[in-house]
Amino acid sequence: MSLLTHHLQFTMVAATPLELGDNAGSAVRGALVNALLDRFCANKDAPTCVDCPLFNVCPVAALVAPMRETGETGGDQRPRPYVTRPPQPRRYAPDETLTFGLGLFGHAAELFPYVVIAAQGIERQGLGRRLQEQNGRRGRVRLLAIHAVNPLTGDRQPLFQADQRQVQVPGIPIGPAEVAAFAATLPENRLTLRFLTPMRLIDKGGLVKRPALRPLIQRLGIRLTDLAAAYGDGPLPAADARALLPLAESATLEYDNTRWIDITSYSRRSGERTPIGGMVGEAVFTGNLGPLREILVWGSLVHVGKNAVKGDGWYVVEG
Repeated sequence: MSLLTHHLQFTMVAATPLELGDNAGSAVRGALVNALLDRFCANKDAPTCVDCPLFNVCPVAALVAPMRETGETGGDQRPRPYVTRPPQPRRYAPDETLTFGLGLFGHAAELFPYVVIAAQGIERQGLGRRLQEQNGRRGRVRLLAIHAVNPLTGDRQPLFQADQRQVQVPGIPIGPAEVAAFAATLPENRLTLRFLTPMRLIDKGGLVKRPALRPLIQRLGIRLTDLAAAYGDGPLPAADARALLPLAESATLEYDNTRWIDITSYSRRSGERTPIGGMVGEAVFTGNLGPLREILVWGSLVHVGKNAVKGDGWYVVEG
């Protein structure tokens, strides 16, 4: 199986005015992580997960700060086993619904029950900006439903409904077979990439501010290799990007309707702001793209570039 991804869609309704700025993905990710820590952290005196003696048996650490085991290559920390897919950045009036997504990779799907309880915890802590009209409190929401979804086919499976007691296990995994089948439906000589959230790539020491397939494919190869090693059951053939780089380099950017947006994310823990801006919009590439289709489809599932856990690097690939 190599690597499986599970994609969840959360539907909430605003109970009070709610405002999500351009960093909506960061707001959702922060709300989920804070809810996890609030509900399940058994040692809140530890400065970080890594400093906690319960680290190896803690479900919060498995999602928030996964560390490499002895013998694994790379830095101390594994890539996090999830990405967020943010709601539309805007102001929501009471009774308006909003949806956001969460992708879980490999064995992280086993932590789904904790994610459900964390999503319910957002009801207590609120979401979005602190609003003056609410005396500096965040917007309040109610969790209505959680669905498993297949972003490639549109298939949906209800997992949780607010008026029902039982929660179902996610049953729409996406793996190499599903990716290959969808990739085969795409044309071989013309592909459109629609960057739904900022794509922030570093290439040769600088930011990539114009669509280009070579740095995208190169970074995807590294990311997929790391994810398969950390959360899969073996190597992921599509992750071997070395032979694909010349094809990616020779692709022609036929149409460019992208723009760069600057966004920052604030960390309450560190007190620092992090740039999470990047390219958004649409780009059309032509050339010998058949061999690139599969890895590009994988990228649409796992995101690519900086700040994927905050929702960056989300795109779709179309004919």
